[in-house]
Amino acid sequence: MGKLTVGALRAVLVSVFTGTVFVQALMAWVLVSGNDPEDGSLPLTPLRVITILGIGTVQVALVCVWRLVTMVRRGTVFSHAAFRYVDVIIGAIVAAALVWFAVTALNAPGQRDDPGVTLIMGGIGVAILGVALIVLVLRMLLAQATRMQAELDEVI
Repeated sequence: MGKLTVGALRAVLVSVFTGTVFVQALMAWVLVSGNDPEDGSLPLTPLRVITILGIGTVQVALVCVWRLVTMVRRGTVFSHAAFRYVDVIIGAIVAAALVWFAVTALNAPGQRDDPGVTLIMGGIGVAILGVALIVLVLRMLLAQATRMQAELDEVI
């Protein structure tokens, strides 16, 4: 991976991480200060807590991607240490899907007249789980490449 690619990816990771921390801080402030009264149309407090947790799953994945990029630059990505980060990313994606399903469940009572919205939201949750499965397949490819690298190292 070239220096330009790594630099661009790290810039994106830092900007997304900074933005998520800012949003989390604002949402936490609203929860703690109570300055935003609920009008009763939606259960805003549970939605805010779930959003803060969901953003946390994104932040965990961002940190793990940063670590993997560092391993790629050092040439150590074909090691067993990389699996820990990939496993955490998979867990974060599954947690994000569960958080999305919680948002769907909170939103469902308000969608009685149009249950299609709830079905679409459920479909989005399934798609998020699909992303976790894609990363799992990529983990298997990493495992296969790591084995091949170890065999090549033995031959050399």
